[in-house]
Amino acid sequence: MEFDNIECVSTTDGMNEDEIQHHNLHHPHPHHAQHQFSSSKPHNATNTTNNGNTTNNNIVGPTAIAPATSVHELLECPVCTNSMYPPIHQCHNGHTICSTCKTRVHHRCPTCRQELGDIRCLALEKVAESLEMPCKYYNLGCPEIFPYYSKLKHEAMCNYRPYNCPYAGSECSVVGDIPFLVGHLRDDHKVDMHTGCTFNHRYVKSNPREVENATWMLTVFHCFGQYFCLHFEAFQLGMAPVYMAFLRFMGDETEARNYSYSLEVGANGRKLIFEGTPRSIRDSHRKVRDSHDGLIIQRNMALFFSGGDRKELKLRVTGRVWKEQQNPDTGVCI
Repeated sequence: MEFDNIECVSTTDGMNEDEIQHHNLHHPHPHHAQHQFSSSKPHNATNTTNNGNTTNNNIVGPTAIAPATSVHELLECPVCTNSMYPPIHQCHNGHTICSTCKTRVHHRCPTCRQELGDIRCLALEKVAESLEMPCKYYNLGCPEIFPYYSKLKHEAMCNYRPYNCPYAGSECSVVGDIPFLVGHLRDDHKVDMHTGCTFNHRYVKSNPREVENATWMLTVFHCFGQYFCLHFEAFQLGMAPVYMAFLRFMGDETEARNYSYSLEVGANGRKLIFEGTPRSIRDSHRKVRDSHDGLIIQRNMALFFSGGDRKELKLRVTGRVWKEQQNPDTGVCI
């Protein structure tokens, strides 16, 4: 959707203000949706022995876990290639398939095309109970090994699993680790990057009466060796149009609790202040917004802060990030 000109002026840690004109709130990037995060893959190391013979050592991940055995391959669904969990179905010829894909292939065996009844492969399910397997994110650093049926639950919450892109202006399917996503936000979404623990943003919109559900701005800050996403947007809260600013931490929730932040907006002798803990980008942008965990400004108050004839939005949002163990008034940005 198209919007009027929006001006965002940012200053961080004493930097001079520079004006950035935004003519379209959503950075178009149709060609970016296909970017996918690529994990490091196993490398074959070749060693030469004293007698001149060579041996190949397959090194898989940081813990040198052996490649999948034939038993593990038997537990791989031939359709979706995911690991199969009970109920594991089989046709009359013994070909197996997961319960999800059984419906997808219209109850026909994808191997021999015979009809799939309600036969379960109890032997394979029993074999799976005795297996221990590494987390599928082992090549991203996870060292854990789990019983087969506990593995799936762990992987859903594994701290080493990739992060979703935190950009909220449009649907983005890119996933990756934090350094990868920082580069993706900078290069593909053209997000403004700043260094420092304090920020000073001025948001300008020529026709604030036209408020639709849309993200206005995402800015990434680098401080304390971490990255933070500052969101500012307009949306409908019930029947009332509001503006909201909030911070998300580019990392896990446990790390996010080590930091706090404040947001402040005001003018004409009035001031609104919000203090809180940044939410992890594990929580989706919509989840954070809909929980109202941030600085919320009603439109009438926003126009009051803007001054003038109240026909143009001019909001200045200031804030800072500090480590939880530090005094917010004296904490030094590292």
